[in-house]
Amino acid sequence: MKLTHKLLVAYFRGRLSLLAFFSKRKAAESALKIFCTPIRKPKKRMPAIFQTAELLSFLLDDYTIRGYRWNHPKDKKILIVHGFESASKNFDRYISQLIKKDYEVLAFDAPAHGRSSGKQINLPLYLAMIGKAYELYGPIQGFIAHSYGGLIIAHFLESIAHERFIKAVLIAPATETTSTIDSFFRFLHLGEGVRKEFDELIYARAGAWPAHFSVRRAMFQITAQVLWFHDEDDDLTPVEDALKVRDDHHPHVRFRITRGLGHRMIYRDEAVLKEIIEFL
Repeated sequence: MKLTHKLLVAYFRGRLSLLAFFSKRKAAESALKIFCTPIRKPKKRMPAIFQTAELLSFLLDDYTIRGYRWNHPKDKKILIVHGFESASKNFDRYISQLIKKDYEVLAFDAPAHGRSSGKQINLPLYLAMIGKAYELYGPIQGFIAHSYGGLIIAHFLESIAHERFIKAVLIAPATETTSTIDSFFRFLHLGEGVRKEFDELIYARAGAWPAHFSVRRAMFQITAQVLWFHDEDDDLTPVEDALKVRDDHHPHVRFRITRGLGHRMIYRDEAVLKEIIEFL
């Protein structure tokens, strides 16, 4: 961890600890704001293939959502959905391969990410963005989603009527929101009292408890063909959560468990990319 990040973490821990001493509710409100705020920005330069894209944009409440489209119009469309603190530009190799296969390719930067406006992101907001993009530029026959994007696509698919021929690739999806929050609370040294208030804030704002936001739960409502990649050494989205889904033995879900790729290298791996393109 870089010095600037260490100092930022120390500041957040101290501030939240002080808030919790006086008001666990206030500490939970501040923690939720941090939880929903991307801090790191992708440093990768915009790949050349983005210079060939048709630039898209639409309004979603107070947000301006910006995206890209290639190879329009085609019969089959693929939507790429990035994760937290990521952006569409990280998936240039997928885009180039899909174009070669004659797909129309769509990619949008989530609120507070990439070229889209905003400072915070949460599941209902990201889900609304995908729904709006689908309404404007769909129908879409295939999805590639990484990390937080995998959680979003699982919830999107369970919310719409979809045929069995739809295909979804989930790469290291954030399988259980409760696991993500657990990790967040351990990282910031927050106690159970703040956690109770934190969960209640989510319920008040989203209309459901954190446990509802689960890929495992959503998978029982999904009929699309799913290819799921997860790495044993993933330190952000625990493989143990993914293995529970595998143990549910869904006939429409195919698992690939890798080793040594972690959370981010997995979607950059050449063998993973090749299998994803072949699956689609």
